[in-house]
Order: sequence, then structure tokens, then C-alpha cells
Amino acid sequence: MKAQLRKLWESRSPRDRIIIASLATLVGALLYLLLVQSAYRARMQLGTSVSVLRTQAQRLDADANELARARAAPAAPAPQTDLRAQVQAQAGAAGLAHALLRIDAQNADQVQVVFGSVAFSDWLAWVATLQTQHIRLDSGRVEALSTPGLVSVTATFTRPKPQ
Repeated sequence: MKAQLRKLWESRSPRDRIIIASLATLVGALLYLLLVQSAYRARMQLGTSVSVLRTQAQRLDADANELARARAAPAAPAPQTDLRAQVQAQAGAAGLAHALLRIDAQNADQVQVVFGSVAFSDWLAWVATLQTQHIRLDSGRVEALSTPGLVSVTATFTRPKPQ
């Protein structure tokens, strides 16, 4: 094979050899430029991705540090008040007492509340307020009423048991 290529090359005139060599050099240079341009574009895209990933990594590190700090903090002492009374007082403070139909204590750390007609946004704000006091929504059923924005709610709230 090598001998055939050498024979073919030597059969060409010196002018043809120069033209072929020039064209091969030109094609090689063009391919090299295309490769360099493609690599440069890929490098720019990866550079953008790297900066985004660095930002995300810093955010995750900050979140991990905050989580570690929160876990290291002593647990909030469980309030000594009755959960039913506390939930009822919070409903009154939020202006939801008029809609509160029933509040039943399941046990010392669990209550069930029933609201007849309450604005959904007020309900969500009230639940968020309870969560700041370490009272969490355990389960709930929310039904839309015919008036837009109003709902009826049956929900169970729990307080973590002291450890």
C-alpha cells in the first residue's frame, strides 16, 4: 500500500505535487481552525456553566451551614400551655374566631379544628403563625365554597413531644 502511494505520488509532476501539498495544507489548516473555534465555543459555554455551578455550590454550602447551626441549637422548650387553648387563642388573635366551628383536643399534643367559612389566605397565614410556634399541620381537608376565596377547613395540628 505504501509503495503504491509512493508510486502514485512520484507519477505526478512537480507542479501537481505542489498544488496537492498546498491544498492538503490548506484543508489541514481549515480543519484545525474549525477545531479551535469549536473548542473555544465549548470553553465559553462551560465557563458559564462553571460560574452557575459555583454559585449553586456556595448557596448549598450556606444552606448546609445554616442546617448544621439549626441542628446544633438547643430544641425549643415545649410550651406548658394546653395546645387546645393555644390554638384557640391564635385563631382569635388572627381574627378567625368567628369562623371557628369546633376545636377538639385529640390528646395533649394534638387538636382538630373545623372552620366553616374562612378566607384561604387568612387560613394559610394562620397556619404559618402556628408553625413559628412549633405547632405543625398534621393533616387537613380544604374545600372551596361557592364564594371565591372562601373555604371550609378541617385540620389536625400536632405539637412535637418533648424529648
